[in-house]
Amino acid sequence: MLQVQGWQDRARRLQGRVRLRPAGVALAAVLVCFSLTPSLLPRPPLFQGIVSGVAAATGYGLGVFVAWCWRGLSGRPRRPWPAWARWLLVAGGAAAGLVSLLLGMRWQQEAHRLAGTEPTPVAFVLLTPPIAVLVAALLLALARGIRAATRRVVGLLERRLEPQAATVLGVLLMVLVAWSLVSGVAGDVALRSLDASFAVADRTTPSGVERPTTPLRSGSEESLVEWDDLGREGRTFVGRGPSAEEIEELTDRPAMEPIRTYAGLSSEDDVDDRAALAVADLDRAGGFEREHLLVVTTTGTGWVEPSAASGFEYVTGGDSAIVAMQYSHLASWLSFLVDAARARDAGRALFDAVYGHWSKLPLDERPELYVFGESLGSFGAEEAFSGEFDLANRTSGALFVGPPSFNPLYRAFVDDRSSGSPEIEPVYRGGRIVRFTTDANRSPLDDREWSGGRVLYLQHASDPVTWWSPDLLLTRPDWLEEERGDDVPDSMHWFPIVSFLQVSGDLASAFSTQPAHGHNFSGEHAAAWVTIVQPEQWSDELTERLRVELRRFP
Repeated sequence: MLQVQGWQDRARRLQGRVRLRPAGVALAAVLVCFSLTPSLLPRPPLFQGIVSGVAAATGYGLGVFVAWCWRGLSGRPRRPWPAWARWLLVAGGAAAGLVSLLLGMRWQQEAHRLAGTEPTPVAFVLLTPPIAVLVAALLLALARGIRAATRRVVGLLERRLEPQAATVLGVLLMVLVAWSLVSGVAGDVALRSLDASFAVADRTTPSGVERPTTPLRSGSEESLVEWDDLGREGRTFVGRGPSAEEIEELTDRPAMEPIRTYAGLSSEDDVDDRAALAVADLDRAGGFEREHLLVVTTTGTGWVEPSAASGFEYVTGGDSAIVAMQYSHLASWLSFLVDAARARDAGRALFDAVYGHWSKLPLDERPELYVFGESLGSFGAEEAFSGEFDLANRTSGALFVGPPSFNPLYRAFVDDRSSGSPEIEPVYRGGRIVRFTTDANRSPLDDREWSGGRVLYLQHASDPVTWWSPDLLLTRPDWLEEERGDDVPDSMHWFPIVSFLQVSGDLASAFSTQPAHGHNFSGEHAAAWVTIVQPEQWSDELTERLRVELRRFP
């Protein structure tokens, strides 16, 4: 009998712990239904489950908070919902969730079609709900754990302080501790651990990549940069790329062997010293004697987009030199969150070092100077310049691909666009220097002359890297109010909070689309470089051949 009573007591305690407030459940159900609507890209079941789970937890918290505010302002005590209302809420919420899930499956199939990827309708229906429930339960348990800890702290403080003062001080103390753990001690430990983990991978070399035998590459015997110091991505960059023979075969014109130089994190500790070393090796290899010189700001681990680098070399007939350097061990998406300052410093340091050497050369001996940055690399590359005229005065051209919305110059150009031009393809100052396109093969301003410095932004309408912003939490973006891109579902709508969660989830799938969608720009650099460099006697047929060839580069 005592054992049965014990089980009953434990069951009642468990029921008390998991008890849910109806107002929170109602808003959670609404946000979950909204979270199943389409966004920029198709979401696999795992990511959809995470998005829906976070939406449920957020909705529950907001619902409970709104109900608490209402009771406080109206002076009414908490009253339990009638049994019929609770059952109606459960039945209605379950029915709405099921309908939204089935509609979501259909919407996701349409999103898959637009992105050129294969849908998984059965997995979407079967896996999304349990993942969402698990994520929501974990977040709710975390929130209640924090609440219990706060009450414990307040209880200890009440022994020495008035209840009201103890409550305020206890809450502030818990907020301070949580903030310190996330942004301070715990954040630093996590960042150092991740950096150490990625640093181990940085010492490896991909299969098929070998040390260059030509003195035109960093890491060779003649190079000022040691092969082992280049890092994984640096070794990949200098160990691959088209040869003069391959360029001649595709273009049917004479070609030179391209120059590629690079400095890894292990080359020099200081960013300015690393940039100076990269430029010194560029000078050693004869990079300043070529007709075209490209400065690349890498992404994350030091990755140089192979389609962009090889495309530049094909378009220039190999009469080119490319210089880049590594600034982080972290993967691109982590750098996107925590390493933006390093990207900025690296972009400035490398371009300034190149420009310092370049500007001392006689005017008739200077190569045409170009700048490239993709994703977070575009942020770093932009940071070396103050505006459009600075870009035009100090370079022959620049290509920025898939820029994040927080890029200062990009944001200024887009916000100051001509009236009537859409955010996905803005027109800035008539396109005199800076132009935008969602398709590298065409631009809204192709019929206008474009001489002097040419700055091209290539962005996709379905790229979450470009359109992600905290503003999505509470503000409907222009790119959803205006005519949307061809690969963005017509059924996508903006919902407060939910759209931010959806686009955040899209970031995880940004690279999994077919080229020309999401954050996959493979092959599109061909037409972009043709537009910027404007090589003589170049045909559209040759651009198409190059586009196909560039998609083969790993």
